[in-house]
Amino acid sequence: MRPALRLFNTASLSVEEFKADGTVGMYCCGPTVYNYQHIGNMRTYIFEDILRRALKAAGFKVNHVVNITDVGHLTDDADSGDDKMEKGAEREGKTVWDIAQKYTNTFMQNIDALNIEHPEAFPRATDHIPEMIAMVQTLIDKGFTYTTDDGIYFDTAKFPDYVKFARLDPEQLMAGARIDMGEKHSNTDFALWKFSPKDKKRAMEWDSPWGVGFPGWHIECSAMSLKYLSQPLDIHCGGADHIRIHHTNEIAQVEAATGKKFCRHWLHGEWLVMEKGEKMSKSKGLFVTLDVLKKEGINPLAYRLYCFSAHYRSPLKFSWTGIESAAQSYASLKKQVASSAAKTDSDLSSTRIDEVLTAFWAAVNDDLNMPRALAAIWDMLKDGSITADEKRAALKIADTILALDLLKVEAADSVTEKISSGGSKVVFTGSKEFSDEHVTRVLSIVDARKAAKLEKNWAESDRLRDELVAMGVIAKDMKDGSTECVLK
Repeated sequence: MRPALRLFNTASLSVEEFKADGTVGMYCCGPTVYNYQHIGNMRTYIFEDILRRALKAAGFKVNHVVNITDVGHLTDDADSGDDKMEKGAEREGKTVWDIAQKYTNTFMQNIDALNIEHPEAFPRATDHIPEMIAMVQTLIDKGFTYTTDDGIYFDTAKFPDYVKFARLDPEQLMAGARIDMGEKHSNTDFALWKFSPKDKKRAMEWDSPWGVGFPGWHIECSAMSLKYLSQPLDIHCGGADHIRIHHTNEIAQVEAATGKKFCRHWLHGEWLVMEKGEKMSKSKGLFVTLDVLKKEGINPLAYRLYCFSAHYRSPLKFSWTGIESAAQSYASLKKQVASSAAKTDSDLSSTRIDEVLTAFWAAVNDDLNMPRALAAIWDMLKDGSITADEKRAALKIADTILALDLLKVEAADSVTEKISSGGSKVVFTGSKEFSDEHVTRVLSIVDARKAAKLEKNWAESDRLRDELVAMGVIAKDMKDGSTECVLK
């Protein structure tokens, strides 16, 4: 018998047995689509995917909602700075709407590459402005707001429980209040609705009862979560950086507006950090995307495996050595599975398979302890007392959580050697068939890239490599001077 699912609750700072009546309503803070999501962001979505899969394995139905923030909110939590969507549009010479669609599409491609299950709903902020306006109006009517020259703010002094969730120190908050806050009453007060500047028209703005403007960041998640899920929510997830401000503000505005508890169970994933301990961050330019990993020949599922090397509540240090080691471990795991498991499904007792997976389920249901769960799989594969049929049946079930395609048989690679017009030897490997015309184009790019590297024109070399990637080709320069082109 599998143990009960136990999860850490940020609200209580303790691991609790998870219980729910009926379908689990789970809301996860989604991407702001003004730029690529870096692999630190994707670590959070992987942890949330494991949670979703563990809930289903425990017998719960799940109604999972992930928002798409395609409304431009300001670049910091203090309601100041520049609009993220407008900055993205200016950076690329596109409209804010084109930027939103481009990065939404890329996000969807990334979650598919990582075998992250799609939620039941992907609501877009721009489709839910009326719900946000209605919540702001409720807060105004109940006396929780005040108006300044630049917007409508939530008055945290009127919500005494504001400090509880993040266990904020009131004395430190008072000390912080001595900084220049403009017309804000307190440094913890936050914007519900911002007024558009009088001297220019914004790319994204809407009419409201209080004038033309745009929603504050925090009101977006609250309005969308309550539209799609019953209150109280069963689970709300996000990154650890959301605890102190974003989720604290969500709790304040929802509970002030409704008079009811917002959410029963909160889970937060820790950061992926750079080698010097800094958080991976788009605003600082400290980030690596999934596409960068793929250009380096790293399978996205090797990165998913890399994320299992640390518990979701512990920081995970990023390094290229670590990523390459994970890629080798993934290849080794797939090889071990292929050599250890029988090739056909057998009718085996579910009780016996649960027995084989005892250590695995104990780890998964102990607050999603994936390092232990993965270790249990390695131990099972090495255990000579477990038959090949039992291992295959167990792996098939375990992979409903791991989602590493452990039993997926990859198509056999073909190997073809070509000599380019420039005399370069190019070895094509991969399972994908390319037309002669396509191969000729690859050969010409390989020659052009070689010439660019000889001239030390690194920008052109990188551009040509990107062109190959866009064609589905990863080019690797070999020590003997040849080029290996892996067709994906």
